[in-house]
Amino acid sequence: MKIAVTGKGGVGKSTIVGLLARALADDGWKVLAIDADPDANLASAIGVPADKLADLKPISKMVDLARERTGATDGPGSHFILNPKVDDIPDGFSVEHAGVKMLLMGTVNHAGTGCVCPEHALVRTLLRHILTRRKECVLIDMEAGIEHFGRGTVEAVDLLIIVVEPGARSFQTAGQIEQFAGELGIKQVCYVANKIASDRDHVFIASRADECDLLAKMPFDALVQTADQAGLSFYDSGPEGKDRAKELMQALLERLSAKGDQQCA
Repeated sequence: MKIAVTGKGGVGKSTIVGLLARALADDGWKVLAIDADPDANLASAIGVPADKLADLKPISKMVDLARERTGATDGPGSHFILNPKVDDIPDGFSVEHAGVKMLLMGTVNHAGTGCVCPEHALVRTLLRHILTRRKECVLIDMEAGIEHFGRGTVEAVDLLIIVVEPGARSFQTAGQIEQFAGELGIKQVCYVANKIASDRDHVFIASRADECDLLAKMPFDALVQTADQAGLSFYDSGPEGKDRAKELMQALLERLSAKGDQQCA
């Protein structure tokens, strides 16, 4: 089961990924969570202690590792391997907490459709390896917006979740993301409506129901911010977090099971 989660900045992507990762791990799944957002905060959403993160560096910033694995050398016109060895990286460069293995991927700042650089080759090959060869349940917290789709790294996901909030701009970005996802050949796209705080919000989401395949609706909860301010995962802050996570997990598993895509446990 390979899931990518994206959406406009600030909609709560990392919170959603963190809840799913912890609930799936507690349910007995082998989980690999990947933070591919340059504004990395998935670790706190999962609840990884700060001391475990002290020496953790984004794979995309490991220039020496990228050069070693690709055989790149200094100087213009140098040649390097485009498909370097990466199978040892998920286990060797990740941290584990509460049954969730987390890898800090990061992004290559100058990466784009035409980027050819050792760091990009390493990240692209690593993501492809994880999505096509590894047997875990993989959850990817993508960077906000749509830029990452130009890099061609998420075609192999079983499901793309677009997180939205009750607002026109959020749905506008989501529509662009879904269009790009279709061009990449991602067959399953669904939405999670987050931060629903009022009857007006419910009406707004209902008015957009024909535009999206809605997986779940998540209410606004001040406890999410309270947990963040305390340096805790919402999942660990009390029964509300666990209940919310389990409901979301169940909706996800039912969706994938119905589509015949539930492949790992």
